[in-house]
Amino acid sequence: MRFEGDLVPVETIPLAFAAVRRGEAEFACVPIENSVEGAVPATLDALVRDEPVVAVAETVLDVRFSVLVRPGTTDIKTIASHPHALAQVREWIAAELPGVTSIATSSTAAAAAEVERGEFDAAVTAPVAVHHYKLDEYATDVLDVPDARTRFLLLRRPGALPEPTGADRTSVVVTTPNRVGVLSELLTELALRGINLTGLESRPQKGKLGTYRFYIDVEGHIAEPRIGDALAALHRHSREIRFLGSFPKADHEPVEAHNAEFAAAASWVDAVRKGERG
Repeated sequence: MRFEGDLVPVETIPLAFAAVRRGEAEFACVPIENSVEGAVPATLDALVRDEPVVAVAETVLDVRFSVLVRPGTTDIKTIASHPHALAQVREWIAAELPGVTSIATSSTAAAAAEVERGEFDAAVTAPVAVHHYKLDEYATDVLDVPDARTRFLLLRRPGALPEPTGADRTSVVVTTPNRVGVLSELLTELALRGINLTGLESRPQKGKLGTYRFYIDVEGHIAEPRIGDALAALHRHSREIRFLGSFPKADHEPVEAHNAEFAAAASWVDAVRKGERG
């Protein structure tokens, strides 16, 4: 799937979601998980707020950071960035800038803007930020863990879904009743249908301590009988379910679907109901 259009930068993940929901942008590209720091809470929370949005594509990018400063800066006392970025360069900061104060910001872009305004001395950002702000590179290719990667989702308002490719991922978020074994029930529905679980995250519902939503990623497309049947089963077990998208996986690895077996089973049941088979 190929997308073309003008790029509109925003400073925070919630602002990216808001731009799509208000119709100011057709798509939003947001980080969903990182191989070092795990899921991105701001994205998980924004997915369930306000009007639904759905993912139509994903991509995985290698993580590399630059440290940017205002021209002429030689003394760095504060360094700012998104918490995920700071966590991934913690060792580099300790070794190269001992004694500096790390400041968490809403995004790497916001950190760059705040350094440009003189609020902080340095920002940990994506390398491309040097082309968008009046800042200089203090250091490049900064990272504590080699081969770190981040997965991004491309989101839009609900509409026609991408066609199945045979190498797809489906995402939902489920709010469950607070009872013993409910998570086991959800996972059993997937296992019984031979569906591979690729992601499971829990986030508090915010209103009451001890109540959670479960973010579930599986291999397959909602157009497939087994995936549709599984989501219907999850719906029965949940208090609320929100569909987050069916889209091609970034790795394009084919999914073992077993769709022929499910189609044959459905055909047999239909024949029995009609009295055509025993």
